[in-house]
Amino acid sequence: MTTDTPFRISHSCAGDARQAAREFHAGVAQPDMAMVVFFCSSDYDLAALADELNQLFGSVPVIGCTTAGEIGSAGYRAQSLSGVSFGVGAGAAVAACLPDLAHFDVVRGQEFVRDLLHRLDEQPVKGSRAFALLLIDGLSVREEPVVQALQAALGSIHLCGGSAGDDLKFVSTQVFHDGAFRDNSAVLLLVSTPLPVRIFKTQNFISENERLVVTEADAEHRIVKEINGLPAAEEYARVLGVSVEDLTPDHFAATPVVVVLDGTDYVRSIQKANPDGTLTFYCAIEEGIVLRVARGGDIYANLEQTFANLREEIGPLALTLGCDCILRNLEITQKQLKVPVGELFRRNNTVGFSTYGEQYGGVHVNQTFTGIAIGSAGEDKHD
Repeated sequence: MTTDTPFRISHSCAGDARQAAREFHAGVAQPDMAMVVFFCSSDYDLAALADELNQLFGSVPVIGCTTAGEIGSAGYRAQSLSGVSFGVGAGAAVAACLPDLAHFDVVRGQEFVRDLLHRLDEQPVKGSRAFALLLIDGLSVREEPVVQALQAALGSIHLCGGSAGDDLKFVSTQVFHDGAFRDNSAVLLLVSTPLPVRIFKTQNFISENERLVVTEADAEHRIVKEINGLPAAEEYARVLGVSVEDLTPDHFAATPVVVVLDGTDYVRSIQKANPDGTLTFYCAIEEGIVLRVARGGDIYANLEQTFANLREEIGPLALTLGCDCILRNLEITQKQLKVPVGELFRRNNTVGFSTYGEQYGGVHVNQTFTGIAIGSAGEDKHD
């Protein structure tokens, strides 16, 4: 990146946690850092990574999460560490950790946001625009109530975020705050900036006509037991024209199911087919909901157009914080598009990760690319 930006992006592909931390720090270090945000593979020794980051950054606030893939200056990668530092020219940045998501309630969420807004208001350097980035335990199954409550409390400040991953192991997904990795938690970052900002969401799927009615579900655990009165995995496989035994994450990536609300398709991505014939989803699912199988368009062209639209609105992008669903990662890999997509990300200064779900406004979504695009000073064409 050029040196006239308040952002420094770095990406280490070192396999050793401490070496990766040192390379990352060397790339993002700048005077008067207000905040550092990172995304890392769960395959690292997380205790060693945390210790090294703490030593290197000292009193500089650092937040992050584990992933199912990383996006940064090295492209679209796995088993790596990417991230960005915010200099004083980026404005003011504050972050806090929301623990014990298993017992989350709306009142606690509102108090959490109110305290963080107060901290942001006390910062000496601020801007006229603000945004919120949420990083949340991707196995907490609490994204829906958390994001709804936080966005309601944030008011006109738009929220965007991603659910932490663990490289498709589905064992432990963690966020990082105050020097340590934590599960059952979320981290909220608030930024007030003088720079132009756009919160965005894009997807490349269009629904088909055949109806798939969820006739039995365990909503608490996001498990669908029956579709159209038949075992869920069996009925989904029938529509795809494959056997249940042949269902793989590639099928879930290429042909997800969507729910149509007010004429808009919202993807409800399948995480896995279970041995008992049920389907586990990445987001909320309930009995009676009508689903339709969706087929994808050109994922690269869609992404390219999204960035073009953002540049048209706010000029060259100084930084894009991106949350890209793991199933998009799988589709891009399957179509051998990782190199061109990685280059597209690099050209638009994208830092982010492959998620177990995305947050946009007050909604938890799937199979989307959501993000926060930040332009250069004075570039916003719609102010």
